[in-house]
Amino acid sequence: MVWQIQTAKQRFSELVARAVTDGPQFVTKHGRETVVVLEVGQYRRLMGVPMDFKEFLMTMPPIDDLEIERRSDEPMREIDL
Repeated sequence: MVWQIQTAKQRFSELVARAVTDGPQFVTKHGRETVVVLEVGQYRRLMGVPMDFKEFLMTMPPIDDLEIERRSDEPMREIDL
C-alpha cells in the first residue's frame, strides 16, 4: 500500500500493523516514493543480518505440515540406553 506522509504520520500504528500483516508499506512525499516500512524479519533477511536460534526456529513450517511415516515392514532400530 502507498501512504502519503501526512496520512502515515496520523495513522502510524495502522501503518506499522499493515507492514507486519500485509508486507512493505510505501510512504510518499510530494508524490514521490520516499521510504518503505518493513517488518523487522524482512529487513533482516534483506540486510543479511544473522538470525538468532529462536528466530530461525520460528521460520520453520508447522510440525502439523510434516508427513513422517514409517513403513510397517521396517524393523525397529535398537538403541543402547
